[in-house]
Amino acid sequence: MSSLRRLVIVLGDQLDLQAQVFDDFDPTQDAVWMAEVREESTHVWSSKQRSALFLSAMRHFAQTLQAAGWPLHYTRIDEPENRGSLAAELAAAIEALAPTQVLMTAPGDWRVWRALKAVVAEAGLKLEVQDDRHFYTTVREFAAHAKGRKPLRLEYFYRELRQRHQILMQDGKPLGGRWNFDDENRESFGPAGPGPLPPRLSFAPDPITREVMDWVNQHFAQHPGRLESFDWPVTREQALQALQCFIEQRLPLFGRYEDAMWPGEPWLYHSQLSAALNLKLLSAREVVSSAERAYRDGLVPLQSAEGFIRQILGWREYVRGIYWTQMPHYLEQNALGATLDLPAWYWTGQTEMACLREAIQQSLNHGYAHHIQRLMVTGLFALLLGVQPKQVHAWYLAVYVDAVEWVELPNTLGMSQFGDGGLMASKPYVASGKYIQRMGGPCASCRYDPAQRLGENACPYTTLYWDFLMRHHASLAANPRMVMQLKNLARLSASDQQAIQARAQAIRADELGAPT
Repeated sequence: MSSLRRLVIVLGDQLDLQAQVFDDFDPTQDAVWMAEVREESTHVWSSKQRSALFLSAMRHFAQTLQAAGWPLHYTRIDEPENRGSLAAELAAAIEALAPTQVLMTAPGDWRVWRALKAVVAEAGLKLEVQDDRHFYTTVREFAAHAKGRKPLRLEYFYRELRQRHQILMQDGKPLGGRWNFDDENRESFGPAGPGPLPPRLSFAPDPITREVMDWVNQHFAQHPGRLESFDWPVTREQALQALQCFIEQRLPLFGRYEDAMWPGEPWLYHSQLSAALNLKLLSAREVVSSAERAYRDGLVPLQSAEGFIRQILGWREYVRGIYWTQMPHYLEQNALGATLDLPAWYWTGQTEMACLREAIQQSLNHGYAHHIQRLMVTGLFALLLGVQPKQVHAWYLAVYVDAVEWVELPNTLGMSQFGDGGLMASKPYVASGKYIQRMGGPCASCRYDPAQRLGENACPYTTLYWDFLMRHHASLAANPRMVMQLKNLARLSASDQQAIQARAQAIRADELGAPT
């Protein structure tokens, strides 16, 4: 008879000692199972930064478990007998350990959940999935909210959560008399730029991280990205330091400049906490409470506290609900019928378009770009070009250190690429090169002119923007939020429209090497 009562699965994005699966963990009867496997870096072409972060954080968490005296069955990626996939490693562990129960925290990836569930069933057991208390809501609660609602808008869900958890509320009303401060949170830096910025808190790689980096550089040498600048928090202690640093130094101006860009400045006033949150080194509740406390203590303005809290309490909870209520069919959504391949230079940044070159090279160097760079630079270009959403999704999942599919897929396919036809976004987020210029993009150093839609020096964003409106006019005409953009399109002469379409074809065929 087996002496092992429970085998507790811990995945690379579940590094949380406060997880429900540990509530009645008994070291004399239970054990933890973790595995590093190649498949998690190869099912998409995972960047070196992303792979190194997950592997290092997992090893540090394993060290914490071992220091606590908890039995741990841990397989490293460099072990000769490593079977290469989570499913194969788990099957071997179940056979060897013969647990009576297998349980895990609700995962963040449909592919992984389906594979592990099948393995446990094959062993004659049932995979018991516990709610992830990292989140404010369960998927069941989101499903109840979503019942009978189409489209599913963030705003209504966010307000429900603000009221339910009494966050930035007073006497049943939102502080400041408003639910959001979006109008105040869209400023650019202007011609003078951001001025002196707070220094970024970085974490020098320790021996565990350096060992991981060396292995990744050797065995994933052909994967995108670079590790020279790797300095992400990989432990809970480091993540807490990063949170404190953000609250004190960046949050006061975060709201005002959350949509701004500036050449050569990747960090600006953004938190850079999403990776630590998604690995569960930080809890959403402690991040939100820290931001709210900073406002109530008079350290940050309401517009900054609300804008940041909306990203955590609102957006993360919302996209998780979208993911788990819409999968697996959501992955195949392509409402605009986009069919082109992702340009090869998305993996190198070697393009003449300065904003794309900077955003992509920054992404490859650091595994990071802030939300406007993702939505309105890299994502916008793919949308205007007509790239198949699933390919755009695979790129985002691969290159960013904070990419776990539950949060990345809805952001990319739904919000950025409008692949779900408006389930999430009330309109396609399309703009010309003038938007990027206005928000502080590196247009001054670019050979293209964002004000021009025709000619060799016309900004490809601007040309493709007008082409997008023409290609999708029939479907966009029914959208009240597109009325002004389509009215502007109608002012263009027939000859201008034809010339734009011809130039757009040339961009696809000649400049980008993409088929027409």
